[in-house]
Amino acid sequence: MDVKELLIDFHKRTHQSLAKLLKRCEQFSEAEINREFEGFGIPSIRESLHHMLTAERYWIGVPQDRIDAEDDLNAFPTIASLEELRQKVSQAAEEFLQSSTNEELTTSRLMNTWGNKTKTLSPANILFRTQTHIFQHQGQVAWEALQWG
Repeated sequence: MDVKELLIDFHKRTHQSLAKLLKRCEQFSEAEINREFEGFGIPSIRESLHHMLTAERYWIGVPQDRIDAEDDLNAFPTIASLEELRQKVSQAAEEFLQSSTNEELTTSRLMNTWGNKTKTLSPANILFRTQTHIFQHQGQVAWEALQWG
């Protein structure tokens, strides 16, 4: 299995897991998904889910010379709206991976990032970091939900 195949597999598994978490979160009321918790820097389940998705959208855009930093939380008031966003972000990432070669994914190069900063990054490293970032926040969301019990 080459790097491209590994990244595609990792991405699919990450989004399968995230889709299950979103499905589970459908059972919570509006008040519950917006309830504020302390300790993680992102105060609610809804904001955590939104943050995961908009961070991936932003970082997947960087190697494609796009700064997709629009992140209006109010545009995603429900778990269903966040699931729609998840599907769009997942599809965009998968299309990027499918259209890239192993060499393109593993070669570091200068990329423009937020705030007109330039960093040397490889697309493979970006994808790997976005997926581990999702798993980190999934754990936080699960912890927050457990606090109600």
